[in-house]
Amino acid sequence: MKIYTKGGDKGRTSIFGGERVDKDNIRVEANGCVDEFNSILGIVRANMQADHEWQPMLYTIQKNLMSVMSHIATPSEKRVGNPNILDETLVLQLEEMIDDLTAAMGENSHFLLPGGTIVSSYLHLARTSARECERRLCTLNKIDPVTPEILQYFNRLSDLLFVMARYDLHRAGITEERWHNFQYKRSNK
Repeated sequence: MKIYTKGGDKGRTSIFGGERVDKDNIRVEANGCVDEFNSILGIVRANMQADHEWQPMLYTIQKNLMSVMSHIATPSEKRVGNPNILDETLVLQLEEMIDDLTAAMGENSHFLLPGGTIVSSYLHLARTSARECERRLCTLNKIDPVTPEILQYFNRLSDLLFVMARYDLHRAGITEERWHNFQYKRSNK
């Protein structure tokens, strides 16, 4: 089977169930964001040692994202026919890791400048990409309901990636570059 089908040459593509939609349809846009996010996670993993303790967890997240993408591509009225199962513990697993890493290095009270190490920098890039996915999913949700667990998952993913970026610096003994205390955000009312 050839990689090209020519079916999308006129700006339309198929979604789950066979419906053809414009390539700038919000469902396709949201999936494109998730696809890009998954690719950025691949860059994160490629910049870690093969035996890094986070490799298995990031690999699992990447696989989960493929299932999530199939659900995003599925209109809500056809979701029952989607064979890809979303694990009900996805959000809980992320929360446990966030809590464990935060306990090991302490809470954060500042906005931080991304950087410090290659891995930390790419984790911040992944975090911002996860936030973009979340925004596109919120837009899709206004048109056709997105599974609530998917919205929660992306919110926690960006939190996890932020904590992982901090932890990578902590482990390397690099001081975080701070911008402003979180109070800055609250004092501008």
